[in-house]
Amino acid sequence: MAILRNNLRLYGAARYFGLAYVVLAACLGFGQTKNSCLDCHSVLPDALGVSQETFSQDIHAQKGLTCTSCHGGDATSDDPDKAMSRKAGWKGKIDRKQIPQLCGTCHSDPAYIRQFNPSLRTDQLGQYRTSVHGKRLAAGDTKVAVCTDCHSVHDLRAPSDPRSTVNPVNVASTCSRCHSDAGYMKGYSIPTDQFAKYSTSVHYQALAVRGDLSAPTCTTCHGNHGAAPPGVDRVQNVCSNCHTFQAQMYEKSSHKAAFQRASLPGCVVCHSNHGIIHPTDAKLGTGPDAVCMQCHTPGDACDQARAGLLSSLKRLDEAVKSADQVLGVAESSGMEVSEARLGQDQARDSLTKARVTIHSFRTDLVDQDIQAGLKIAAKDLQAGKEAMVERNYRRVGLGISLIAIGIALAGLWLYIRKIES
Repeated sequence: MAILRNNLRLYGAARYFGLAYVVLAACLGFGQTKNSCLDCHSVLPDALGVSQETFSQDIHAQKGLTCTSCHGGDATSDDPDKAMSRKAGWKGKIDRKQIPQLCGTCHSDPAYIRQFNPSLRTDQLGQYRTSVHGKRLAAGDTKVAVCTDCHSVHDLRAPSDPRSTVNPVNVASTCSRCHSDAGYMKGYSIPTDQFAKYSTSVHYQALAVRGDLSAPTCTTCHGNHGAAPPGVDRVQNVCSNCHTFQAQMYEKSSHKAAFQRASLPGCVVCHSNHGIIHPTDAKLGTGPDAVCMQCHTPGDACDQARAGLLSSLKRLDEAVKSADQVLGVAESSGMEVSEARLGQDQARDSLTKARVTIHSFRTDLVDQDIQAGLKIAAKDLQAGKEAMVERNYRRVGLGISLIAIGIALAGLWLYIRKIES
């Protein structure tokens, strides 16, 4: 038994020291693959410098790839001649023109990519070659964006990482690095105020302020690897990816045929493109925010229809607000108006539907939603008024009761005084 106990103690000690060795080896870096590239480049200036911390956060490094995966060479050798030997496949600095093809070597190989992320698309290189950027690069223009301009180089992160340059929240600022630089974009004959306008838009507010990652950014409309500006006759197809019901109404509108004849870009005519602001009923008005009168003549049939549509929307809006006000007072007075409050949600939905149906520019369709909303709002308003009548009735009854109680108390007090005297 004593021998067995001693053997167990020795076994336990061996396990303890073995574990300690593993931990120590991990801390000191024993067993790790040597990377002489980082040994040098971690102490070089910014243009050539790549720190261990930076590279460790790169998605490629996290998947087990190293410097040699792109640049070639032998990272296990401390001898520069061997580490950067052409025999070892050393490529050195990658020429900008070769970057898409280099990235595509892996990212266009489904069998290879499946080892790391089976859901990752492998058609990016093919799409890039069809894009404005890819076509100009193939024609010799090296100023256009290549993979590393958008995705970064040695600290490339997954798009889901908030720090990634291609995370939805950061895409617009990434694109703006080129497209907002007037000097860099000189000679391309395109505006450089897209990002400034987008920053004022309802889409930017939803994405950057409210954190709605489904809100549109540059790549939503223009594409990412296959980036191309939508043609005049394709704008509504882009917008309809999100604004389905508005697109359905637009199909019924006389504007569609008119815009096509005049080669006007559909939705953009009224809503703009990069600087889209939150639409209001004022767009149907005659003030500075109005859009109809940019094309139509005052007093014509369309102008009269516009005025009628605006009047109908205002009538329903005011009816909803009037009912809300009465119901609010009744509710604050303790009256039960929850059913009418729910009805108001339906009235507001009718108003929203009417504002969407405006895209058909058909008064009969809009009027259906308006009348439905007015009917509900009128019913709710009546419920609020009846609740107010009930409130007043209860107040009168309470007042009479309090007076009667007061009289009874006064009589009781007088009776007690009479007894005491």
